Amino acid sequence: MAINTFARKEIKFLLSMEQYENLMETLVQYMNPDKYCVGGKEYGIYNIYYDTPDDFLIRESLSKSYYKEKIRLRSYDSPATPDSTVFLEIKKKIGGIVTKRRVSMTLAESEMYFATRQKPVAKKYITEQVFRELDVFLDHYPVRPKQYISYQREAFFGKDNKDFRLTFDRKITERRDGLTLSEESYGNFIIGADQRLMEIKVSQGMPQWLVDKLSELKIYKTSFSKYGRAYQNFIRQQAENSGKIQVSGISMRKNNQILADRSV
Repeated sequence: MAINTFARKEIKFLLSMEQYENLMETLVQYMNPDKYCVGGKEYGIYNIYYDTPDDFLIRESLSKSYYKEKIRLRSYDSPATPDSTVFLEIKKKIGGIVTKRRVSMTLAESEMYFATRQKPVAKKYITEQVFRELDVFLDHYPVRPKQYISYQREAFFGKDNKDFRLTFDRKITERRDGLTLSEESYGNFIIGADQRLMEIKVSQGMPQWLVDKLSELKIYKTSFSKYGRAYQNFIRQQAENSGKIQVSGISMRKNNQILADRSV
């Protein structure tokens, strides 16, 4: 069982193909591909986002609150098998700083954990800590699978600073059915085929060469959430189909007592 935890800023940009290709010419001078992207390869990332029946977590995120949190199950295999390694992650954003804590297990173990809270054997104290945090989260929010998101990624790290990471995502795919990692990726694209979503992940500031290149290419930061964009598309489609938006369910609870019943 493995765990990752970190705190950093994540700055996002939506690039045209021309901007992407021009930026890559400079980027390769200062950054190396990560171990999964050697030789120009991409890798797939496949996620199930969990939310309350009334989508409280994503609605709070889209309201641009100071504190945001989400929970997701991630795989690098598609379709995942019961023995595939998956990562259960809690991601929080507090005043622009992103923290992520995750534990790994098999897909079968993750299904058991959500159903019964039975945990895999943890060999490290920090893993037990994260599971306690997950337990508290799940006690507070009655979440269930709500959104599938997958994409193809290129990832790079700085030659002089390995904590500086930069990623390009394409074929960002969403669906609100078939909410399991054991099914192959399918659904609707949420950016164009000629676009790339770039994320700069830094613990401090961006290097000057990158600041200069972004300015030269007129690449400007944007607010973009994959889950958020998918949810907005869902709400728009719901309104177009029925002329109204239905929100129902319980978003928070504690000790089996309802703290927020947002049924409408």
